[in-house]
Amino acid sequence: MGKTGYFSHKDCWKHEMGPGHPECPGRLDAIEDRLLVTGVTDALTQYIAPKAALADIELAHSRLHIAAMRGLTDWLREEVEAGGPPYTQVDPDTSMNMHTWDAALRSAGAALAATDAVMAGELENAFCAVRPPGHHAMRDKAMGFCFFNNVAVAAKYALQRYNLKRVAVVDFDVHHGNGTEDILAGDERALMVSFFQHPFYPYSGDQNPASNMVNVPVAAYTRGMDVREIIEMMWIPRLEAFKPELIFISAGFDAHRDDDMGQLGLTEQDYTWITQRIKDVARRYCDGRIVSCLEGGYVMSALARSVEAHVRVLADL
Repeated sequence: MGKTGYFSHKDCWKHEMGPGHPECPGRLDAIEDRLLVTGVTDALTQYIAPKAALADIELAHSRLHIAAMRGLTDWLREEVEAGGPPYTQVDPDTSMNMHTWDAALRSAGAALAATDAVMAGELENAFCAVRPPGHHAMRDKAMGFCFFNNVAVAAKYALQRYNLKRVAVVDFDVHHGNGTEDILAGDERALMVSFFQHPFYPYSGDQNPASNMVNVPVAAYTRGMDVREIIEMMWIPRLEAFKPELIFISAGFDAHRDDDMGQLGLTEQDYTWITQRIKDVARRYCDGRIVSCLEGGYVMSALARSVEAHVRVLADL
């Protein structure tokens, strides 16, 4: 039985985008409360996420993008000190406050530290309870609540730092991980498998993806059993043929039937099943090594129950 790590940092609570924004600090409270009250926390090894080094962020993002994020942060700090508004818009639904930069560095840092601990054999797998999320962040652009692409940064880092030949990214968020695709498309050392509601934000993923992308667009109101069939037919054969040495999960829980951000019909039982299938592949090909990072999930009770289901499987509970 391998150990499961839990990576987070209080800085991840300080980033927020204004009253009523769905991607809010309360998401992490809901997760932590649920894991505590159900006793799952007791089974996890807790880690405080470090800040990612900028050199590691540069593995997935352009220097220009990193400099822009940093510059906006410095400008915002001066504006706030002068009595200006506490936020600046990055895109129509994404804004920064003074703490976003640190939170984004911690979120990527959690994924990197989890990768190190899993590769060292200290942990079998890990879950990163972090925000901002990452999978919409493109090489040179923040969007869709995301600033740095936590999973893509960690995947590139694992390939470089540990000289791996094959890493897989599994993305089960309701939205297409366009940022992860932008960063990893065409890199034959990476395989990305995903399903996502389509047509739906960010309106991508269905146009001739690169050969290392297994994109499965699904219609609104698709239920869990259909998604399971898609995974069995489309994901698993590709993952098994690829034989990953490490698996990353973009763990978005907004495909849950109670989540009004999307219109898919998954339940906690589906997340249990999906996680178990990923874990089966990981145990067969890479000593169980999985690093999972929180992405979407915006209705607190559904999010908390779904993360509990996901983490229970990771921790063999």
